[in-house]
Amino acid sequence: MDWSTFRLSRRLDFGAETTATAYRLLSEIDSIKKGWSIIGKLQPATITRLTQSVIVTSTGASNRIEGNRLSDEEVEALYQNLRIKKFKTRDEQEVAGYLELLEMIFDNHGAMELSESLILDIHSRMLRHSAKDERHRGSYKFGSNRVEAKGGEGNVVGIIFEPTAPHLVDKEMKDLLAWYEWAKTEDFRHPLLLLGNFLFEFLAIHPFQDGNGRSSRLLTNLLLLKEDYQFAQVVSHEQLVESRKADYYLALNQSQRSWKSDSEDIGPWLVFFLETLSTQAEKAFALLSEEDEESLLSSNQQKILGWAESRSEESFSRKEVIEGLGLPASTVEGAIRKLLALKRVERFGQGRATRYRVST
Repeated sequence: MDWSTFRLSRRLDFGAETTATAYRLLSEIDSIKKGWSIIGKLQPATITRLTQSVIVTSTGASNRIEGNRLSDEEVEALYQNLRIKKFKTRDEQEVAGYLELLEMIFDNHGAMELSESLILDIHSRMLRHSAKDERHRGSYKFGSNRVEAKGGEGNVVGIIFEPTAPHLVDKEMKDLLAWYEWAKTEDFRHPLLLLGNFLFEFLAIHPFQDGNGRSSRLLTNLLLLKEDYQFAQVVSHEQLVESRKADYYLALNQSQRSWKSDSEDIGPWLVFFLETLSTQAEKAFALLSEEDEESLLSSNQQKILGWAESRSEESFSRKEVIEGLGLPASTVEGAIRKLLALKRVERFGQGRATRYRVST
């Protein structure tokens, strides 16, 4: 096949406005990539804390986008107890698989080559703890998974998007992977344009019965790291998408309207994707610009740490922080959550008996 004239190649010929916006964003992203070596500049202890924080926040965000109800604090608690392998709810089962897989991607991305078998394995591992997904995990869909609009009583009132039919998924996924390999080998377009195009097609095909969005975000992390965009490991991509969830779905829907037509326009999706990466890169740059690790903390987080370290008693409760520092309850709760994510404090106990101590 002549991949240069393939549908996925043709739709990367944008109009003037999309071209100007896309290449401006690419320039912003690459200026940070070229000017800074993220992993090389930050202290190892800082990298470890940030990466563990990203694993938690990315997992929570990616699953909440799909309707999961676990907070980052609950995800953090689950992360600390993954070895138990007993998860009571579907929400916990979904989160556990994502946590394990994202950690594996961060640790082993260099040895993970993109292929059909890898994508199927990612889906299987992601849902490994989810009993309700046992039938379809690690396999392409067997039935329709079209995106439907439902009325107030739950009845279908329209079709938002019709993805690839089950019997065509295998062929279209093979075509997608073959095109992506050709495009990278031939340096057909900027790597991030190829990546964004790949992800859009993956989401449009919707190859799995369930878990397509989460799989796409795991692939995003993997492919960004393989292209040496190391900021994926210190700033959460999923958290940024969650913060713009409405824009995410709008951009995807706008681009899907022309999917497989003679005039495909994936400009809205690509611009959203690059805007997210640009924000991610900027946040990474801000981390690199800090003079020391303590600067990664807000003033309230530093106050809580200083107050806790000055106490004769080793542990403290949230109520004691509020009373001791006179800070609002919501401020204290948010600051402690961040300190937990950065591994600056540890939590023990549950419910009203929950207490914290400064990590040693």
